[in-house]
Amino acid sequence: MFKNKRIIQTLAILLLVAVGFSGCKSKFEKLRASNDTGRKYQEAIRLYNNGKYTKALVLFDDLVKLYRGRPEAEDLNYYFAFTNYKLGDYTTARYNFKSFTDTYPGSPKAEECRYMGAYCYYLESPVYSLDQDNTLKAIEALQLFINIYPESERAEEASGLITTLRDKLERKSYENAKLYLDIGDYLAAVIAFENSLRDYPDTKYAELLEYYKIEAQYKYALNSSDRRKEERFRTAIEFSEDFVSDYPDSKYIKDANEFKSDSEKRIVAVKETLSALAVLQKEAEERIKKREEEQTLKETPVSPQG
Repeated sequence: MFKNKRIIQTLAILLLVAVGFSGCKSKFEKLRASNDTGRKYQEAIRLYNNGKYTKALVLFDDLVKLYRGRPEAEDLNYYFAFTNYKLGDYTTARYNFKSFTDTYPGSPKAEECRYMGAYCYYLESPVYSLDQDNTLKAIEALQLFINIYPESERAEEASGLITTLRDKLERKSYENAKLYLDIGDYLAAVIAFENSLRDYPDTKYAELLEYYKIEAQYKYALNSSDRRKEERFRTAIEFSEDFVSDYPDSKYIKDANEFKSDSEKRIVAVKETLSALAVLQKEAEERIKKREEEQTLKETPVSPQG
């Protein structure tokens, strides 16, 4: 009995507490629930300026819908985009920045918003080892900004960001090509090194790419059949000669010359091997032919005389 009474008392207390909390909404919650858009607008700006972006975002989210099509909408959408940016939601921010430039192309804030949209792509560009789709989109967006605002103070900064992004793409290209060499897929490595040099002719990895291309071609030839080795070692020799000509002061000169020298020796060796094999094959063919002739003579019937 006493136990039941205690349970009832506890439930009553919890109910009173719940009612008390429900009746004690914060000023922010009361403001958000109100229809006073003017006060909401002022409070949202105040919260933004004080760095309270989470609360500011809640109010801006309500206000941009309420003010759609009105003069105040321009500033609201501007703040809304920047609030998302300040909170680190770069995907939503760049969408809002783009929406602003599309909706208000003549606005004094359009240049800044177009730049920020591109910059958000830049911030979303991942480390070089991951998919670089956002890196490519960032380069495209930043280049578009430069094309539209070539005289802008931000154009030089945008150009610097593009250089950083291209460096990332160059490294990914280099690392991917080197991976083929490391795992022993030598033909794929040669192709990947050449593609990387073609795609990024001014890359800082050019010397390494050219050197590893020699190594990959040499190992490709080394693992080929004897009949294909001469041709493939000659290609390795060509790569070595080009490297020595292009990078006479490279620390890899000695290694490049060794690849060339060894390739030349292996060409001589494979020629001797193929020549010996040709002799053996010819001798074998002659023996087979002789046996066939002898067998034919044995099987030929002798004509009766008289």
